[in-house]
Amino acid sequence: MSEPTSPKLANRILFGLVAGAVLGAATLLLGGAFPELLKAARALSVSVLDPLGQVFLRMLFFVVMPLVFGSLASGVVQLGDLSRLGPLAVRTFVLFFANMSIAVALGMVMMNAVRPGDTIESETKVRLVQEYGGAAAKHVERQAQHPDMNLQTIVDMFMPRNLVGSIAGTDRSMLGEVLPLILFAILLGAAAMSLEPTRRKSVQQGLETLTELMTGIVHFALRLAPYAVPAMIYSVVVKIGWDIFVALGVFVLGCLAVMILHLFVTMSIWLKLLSRHSPLAFWRKIRPVLITAFSTSSSNATLPTALAAAREDLGIRPTTAGFVLPLGTTMNMAGTALYEGCVVLFVAQVFGIDLSFGQQATLLLLAVFGAVAVAGVPGGSLPIIAGLLITFGIPAEGIGIILGVDRLLDMSRTVVNVGADLVTATVVDALEGDEIPS
Repeated sequence: MSEPTSPKLANRILFGLVAGAVLGAATLLLGGAFPELLKAARALSVSVLDPLGQVFLRMLFFVVMPLVFGSLASGVVQLGDLSRLGPLAVRTFVLFFANMSIAVALGMVMMNAVRPGDTIESETKVRLVQEYGGAAAKHVERQAQHPDMNLQTIVDMFMPRNLVGSIAGTDRSMLGEVLPLILFAILLGAAAMSLEPTRRKSVQQGLETLTELMTGIVHFALRLAPYAVPAMIYSVVVKIGWDIFVALGVFVLGCLAVMILHLFVTMSIWLKLLSRHSPLAFWRKIRPVLITAFSTSSSNATLPTALAAAREDLGIRPTTAGFVLPLGTTMNMAGTALYEGCVVLFVAQVFGIDLSFGQQATLLLLAVFGAVAVAGVPGGSLPIIAGLLITFGIPAEGIGIILGVDRLLDMSRTVVNVGADLVTATVVDALEGDEIPS
């Protein structure tokens, strides 16, 4: 669910963040007395540090399309014949979608209410748009020309006449270029489900191989992260100024608050209304599982502990736990979906880009599908977020702003992912009849 990153690499990235921020802050302080120093630092950022960051970012951009396609199509294929699973599968997938959709909606409400990106001064936003604003300017121009979202627009976004041209078009900011790929991946996966088992398995193996290859490229990129992150953070600080510290702090606190709200309030309501469990007793019983999720930042690593707690502490039937929890580890990712939506809105606010209600509704769906596509892929959320930024005409370079704080939020969203899985398994088990398919 959430990408496992080695503690040593994560610590190096965090150290790089601190180093870049401290050096940037020192440059700002000295720049008040020596304006030429600040001017030279900004020139250094443009000529040296930004290209270093671009190498890291563009390695992530390389894998956006094949990673989304391979992960999502493979996830659909591995479901097998969904009709044979009956009510268990229907209830599970309905709850998965509802869980992730509610999480993203809560995050977007918070981002629209708090608007952490607006703490950055207007003059700074203008400068950022001028520097990175090819995509941003085109977005603003396109929004002015096509302000309304109608049914034909939605059809064009998801089903263009030329699929390959839409995905590989030269206009990287064109709204909808990722949408047809997502729909095509789902359709291909659904078509593969109708193949005879041997051929279906062959298709699934091919898609998984593609995903693993893209994961390897992400690993290459992450090796550059300890050097690219401080370079990008230093560049952002000297260009934006003190505003970025305030904006990041508000963003992190807002995300953590919404994650806590969704896990312990929304999920408690589910437990109270849809199962026989007391919310307080439930959270007390799964506390070791949540601690494991937070410390490992990996849902896959937490799965054995979650299965044991589901069967022994929560009394969930083995057939239900054995179906819902492993599937949830790859598909039910509320924390990741919430985070993706918040990052897109935050970077959009930093660059002074307003997304309409229709665009935010589309973002909600894309964040859900993107979270599913990221399942089990180390570092996979970064290219997915970059793809979402490109989709909405937001400069994808803005992802560098949040890289340094990603580790803390990664640990937190893994807790949300795992906790929501156990809640879903509990609710499904309570709703199931006596006959459960194995």
